[in-house]
Amino acid sequence: MDSRYQYDWYVLRTALNKTTPQYGPCTMRPSTIPMGPARVTQELATPAGRINIFVRATSLALEKQFLPIRIPVDKGLLGYRIFLVRSDDLERFSRVRDLQDLRPLRVGQGKDWADVAVLRAAGITVIEGANYEGLFGMLTAGRFDYFSRAVDEALRELDEHRASHPQLALEPGILLHYPLPRYFFVRRDAEGAQLAQRILAGLEMMIRDGTLDQLFRRYKGKTIERANLLQRRLIQLRNPELSPETPLSRSELWYDPWRAGAPR
Repeated sequence: MDSRYQYDWYVLRTALNKTTPQYGPCTMRPSTIPMGPARVTQELATPAGRINIFVRATSLALEKQFLPIRIPVDKGLLGYRIFLVRSDDLERFSRVRDLQDLRPLRVGQGKDWADVAVLRAAGITVIEGANYEGLFGMLTAGRFDYFSRAVDEALRELDEHRASHPQLALEPGILLHYPLPRYFFVRRDAEGAQLAQRILAGLEMMIRDGTLDQLFRRYKGKTIERANLLQRRLIQLRNPELSPETPLSRSELWYDPWRAGAPR
């Protein structure tokens, strides 16, 4: 029921459907048990676990433990970050021009999220919360200064939490970016290898025939427009957790707001 993952599962279902002629029919269903990230990881690591695939921002540890399908599901949009802040702090954030200005401010993130290592490597203080929903309350209570969210997450979350947290506001001027692909992961066993082969084949078909771009525009396009990315001040970070096998050279896999030549 978590709206954050709807697009990911549409992509997976499309990839599986496109490969039915080669691999045969299959059934896709969610776990009937709600799980946090740690439980999801544990279940996938267990041969008889309740799940055999999840989608998550990648890290070196994840790619070592599980088999990644190295096509960024959301075209790397997860690495474009805008901030949810308290409305009283909007003027304070208007003075942030670069990483040096950002460092004194505390960012909130979920416990063990892939972003934590990236932000800390940049010298940013990270406050981790154990519960995703609880992070919104932590922000409004002043436990940290901003909640860094992907472009397609922030506006939806602002709409969803405005009633319960009326102090929340979208910071309008900053765009934080670091490469952070979101992959499907499967077990490193024979079944996982076969599943990965099928999903990779389906995703490559979607790239060639334009289906992935179409889904991306359908589910992400309006939100990206609302975020006004080209009018924001870009702060670029490196990702020390990025594998050398990340397909950064394949430009068709990645969303780039400036590819059309708009100035930064």
